[in-house]
Amino acid sequence: MNPDLAWQVWSEERQHRVEHVLDRLLPSVESGATSLHRAMRYAVLGGGKRVRPLLAYAAGEVAGADPDVADAAAAAVELIHAYSLVHDDLPAMDNDTLRRGKPTCHVAFGEAMALLAGDALQALAFDALARARLPDPGAACALLAEAAGEHGMAGGQAIDLEAVGRTLDLAELETMHRMKTGALIRAAVRLGAACGRPLAAPALAALDAYAQAAGLAFQVVDDVLDVEGSAETLGKTAGKDALQAKPTFVSLLGPAAAKARAEALRREAHAALAPLGGAARRLAELADWIVLRQR
Repeated sequence: MNPDLAWQVWSEERQHRVEHVLDRLLPSVESGATSLHRAMRYAVLGGGKRVRPLLAYAAGEVAGADPDVADAAAAAVELIHAYSLVHDDLPAMDNDTLRRGKPTCHVAFGEAMALLAGDALQALAFDALARARLPDPGAACALLAEAAGEHGMAGGQAIDLEAVGRTLDLAELETMHRMKTGALIRAAVRLGAACGRPLAAPALAALDAYAQAAGLAFQVVDDVLDVEGSAETLGKTAGKDALQAKPTFVSLLGPAAAKARAEALRREAHAALAPLGGAARRLAELADWIVLRQR
């Protein structure tokens, strides 16, 4: 099979798979469903690239994980990501009105219900991990908590809010995004690997180095697309970083240098995977997709 076609088949199959897992985990839409339940489903289902679940499944393949076990890790990281988007879009944060090609959760359901939906999605993520057939569910929950908390996503978002209108140097900008975006991507890789056989320290270090590079590359490309993309292709408001005077890789480096930085990170991600051989094929393809994507 053509390598590009094989990647497309694999990624689409995993995207459909995690969609079904999420559908089962989320509250039912049967009669009696509350506005909260509807808001939760609205925020999660029927959209998104599912990059973090794909990373979890791909890392699971390195450890020979059963996809049925990796499902919990894939769903948990996507639920955390979805909750973060709901909260980030609120008027108190980014005040955005478009996400995944449709009105943001607070536009559709009101600010209070969107806030509660995000809270409930975060709780559901940890519930999914705690109930999963993982070797150590407690350790998995602790790993996800660290990625989502003050040392990871929430901490990075706080830095982002405080940086509006300021100029950060490259080291400060990379630190912010390794927390805000990279921490959950790193957690997706680590959780996926934890769903299979125990890996030796060098293999874990290789996965971690890969995740660090891929996570930062994802944000660099996001910054470029915010400038060069459109709302129609991105499914979210384009150009909002400049309007909000946020420091980005493009504002600091310029578009050409930002693209060069993303390409360097792609090569770094591939180099990190070299010791893992063919088992890391899907992770390598994901690094390519992250850097070469158009949305």
